Amino acid sequence: QGQLMESGGGFVRPGASLRLSCLASGFQFNLYTMYWYRQAPGKEREWLATIPPTLGTNYADSVKGRFTISRDNAKNTIYLQMNSLKPEDTAVYYCHSGHHWGQGTQVTVSS
Repeated sequence: QGQLMESGGGFVRPGASLRLSCLASGFQFNLYTMYWYRQAPGKEREWLATIPPTLGTNYADSVKGRFTISRDNAKNTIYLQMNSLKPEDTAVYYCHSGHHWGQGTQVTVSS
């Protein structure tokens, strides 16, 4: 069974940066398009970014220019570099393979 495990969340001040990681196991990671999502309290889960197995990325307008998705196929890991964080970025962040979801990692941005 495939599994995804996010890490790297935490509490930061506005304007700070964080890098999230998502370690995949149990499936052929290098063949999968991968995604980052987030869910804020009382809101629906929101798609943030997509990265296919090789070239190309795509971002939601809400994070374009501030967040960067990347992957290391040798490490079965995707990343989400988050810069210039805002209080409205506070949410649980999830990675997704199209079939599997991780358990999420909490990001809180507050002064």
